[in-house]
Amino acid sequence: GMVCPAETPEGQACGLVKNLALMATISVGSPSAPVIEFLEEWGLENLEENAHSTNLTKVFVNGVWMGIHRDPFNLVRTMRTLRRRDDISPEVSIVRDIRERELRIYTDAGRVCRPLFIVEDHELKLKREHIKWLQQKHKDPEPGPPIMIKDPQTGEESEKGPEPFTWHSLVKAGAIEYLDAEEEETVMICMTPDDLVESRLMRQGLDPRAESDFDPAARLKSVSTAHTWTHCEIHPSMILGICASIIPFPDHNQSPRNTYQSAMGKQA
Repeated sequence: GMVCPAETPEGQACGLVKNLALMATISVGSPSAPVIEFLEEWGLENLEENAHSTNLTKVFVNGVWMGIHRDPFNLVRTMRTLRRRDDISPEVSIVRDIRERELRIYTDAGRVCRPLFIVEDHELKLKREHIKWLQQKHKDPEPGPPIMIKDPQTGEESEKGPEPFTWHSLVKAGAIEYLDAEEEETVMICMTPDDLVESRLMRQGLDPRAESDFDPAARLKSVSTAHTWTHCEIHPSMILGICASIIPFPDHNQSPRNTYQSAMGKQA
């Protein structure tokens, strides 16, 4: 989902020149000081005192070993909650490697990130009202008397307008989060919200396909299992880059044809 699989030149540069997928973005970086300060408040222990402890988790910030921690599970959960509330930068990457007993935190620039819907308890955190607010570009006004604001220059009072609602508001509301390639390895991403419905039914002991009529045109899926999903793709087509995404029905072509059209579309 970070790099377009079709849009690459033929010949010598094939596979070396890459193009970003539609929703991929490059991190601009943020200061690591607030993250280190938070870690010290939340039980980060000194290296020298616990150099020989084998069951503790090592904490790295931008590749620098900062210390060790006794409860990485709660630390990761708290840091993710802070990131979803926009208390720390949404670009910060939090990777917990259980096998190596490491917690790697990155705040640096140059990492490729992409947005995903957040899933909790097999439910999308994105709700209908979020879509409605995005379409009308502002939140619904709160009930009660209107809030008056004073102009600092003229001293005139005016009614405060509705709060604007943008893409960043979705990130701030905890409906969407940005993951980089390394953190993506530690989560479970489903392709469509339908997969969440299937998993919910299977957790209740029901067969998701029992009552549905046989559809010969339906895409065959392997035997589904009740996964614990943590994220959901915004749309499966977001794997493509700009040139490949304007090809009609690219999933019905041989893959080299998509690569050829991605190159020729730039010359049209």
